[in-house]
Amino acid sequence: MKNTTLHRPALLLSALFCLAALPSAAQQVPQPAPAAAPAEAAPVVPALPALAWEPPALEPFTATYQAFYKGKEAGDATMRVTHAGGVQWRVDMQVVGRRGFASVLGLNLEQSTVFENNGGQYRPLSQSTVRKGLFLGKKVTGTYDWQAGTARWTGDLKKERTQPIPLQAGDQSALLLNLAIMRDARPGSAMHYRYVDVGRVRQHDYQAAGATESVQVGDLSYDALRVARSNGGNDETILWIANGVPTPVRILQRKDGQDYIDLRLIEYQGV
Repeated sequence: MKNTTLHRPALLLSALFCLAALPSAAQQVPQPAPAAAPAEAAPVVPALPALAWEPPALEPFTATYQAFYKGKEAGDATMRVTHAGGVQWRVDMQVVGRRGFASVLGLNLEQSTVFENNGGQYRPLSQSTVRKGLFLGKKVTGTYDWQAGTARWTGDLKKERTQPIPLQAGDQSALLLNLAIMRDARPGSAMHYRYVDVGRVRQHDYQAAGATESVQVGDLSYDALRVARSNGGNDETILWIANGVPTPVRILQRKDGQDYIDLRLIEYQGV
């Protein structure tokens, strides 16, 4: 199947509704008193129609993002999902800083996760993180051994993070969280994930907005659903996802109320 490239925003999801006021019939009052004025019933507000929402199927794609660092354009990023055969898949993210001190500050990053897709349930098998910079470099690899029930990382990390971590059903890597949110998000839904990555365990809770909002990304405008982490404290993560697009149209990380890393979708190609 040939590749298709995004050239226009996803279709707008909108619903119009109106208010209806149904007056009651006038009540007759015995003579000689004149008839009472017609009484109006309270306005009847029809229920809002359910927002049509179609989560994307897991399919191979390559997405290109414009990367911003602390509000300034700093490079680009590529997210790629590939099918290795059977139930095995792989997701990769590469962020390349090309301007200013982005590369010095560690914006050059490569991550990958090999995972299984069992009936829509994503289970990580291995994970790799490589961070490059002029004055720093870091490489870490991890293995999720589901038969033994533990995950373990080796490489450039603290000793305590090399200890085995007991696995639980539903555990996700950092990259798999993006795909899981794309799969699970619905208007108004709450999502809960156990993040197990680079020798750490964290609880990640997300809340989707009740309705979509207009999001400008470059020259394109999307009607997108805002999904924000609700338990991140001063470290915020916000994603915007749109119907018909298999990857977030924007991924924003904020620290102490300030934009930190901001990825904005330029185009994607599906196979």
